[in-house]
Amino acid sequence: MRFIFWRVLGKRIKAIPSFMKDKSVPIRKKLVIAFGLLYLLSPIDLIPTPILLFGIIDDLVIWLFIIHYFKEELDKYWIGEQHVKPEKEFAGKKIINDVDFEVKEDPVDKKEQ
Repeated sequence: MRFIFWRVLGKRIKAIPSFMKDKSVPIRKKLVIAFGLLYLLSPIDLIPTPILLFGIIDDLVIWLFIIHYFKEELDKYWIGEQHVKPEKEFAGKKIINDVDFEVKEDPVDKKEQ
């Protein structure tokens, strides 16, 4: 179960650049992620960094909160799992819809066996 959590968390983190590049995402959501990055890189923390591992905990808590808050939006941007739009993939090609067909065996193939 823990392995699945880390895989999903990793995919959500990888989805952040695509999320930030999307023009349909409101600026306030992008600002939350930008402030999270600034806090992560900032030398000023709620818990000072020299105190062993506790200095890292506040950064992790803030980022886990941000990723949890945007989990539904980030799930739409998973790289490699986006659905391809048919109009882009098949642009300029002739597509025939609603065709019924049936495959019949060739009697010549039956006799050879």
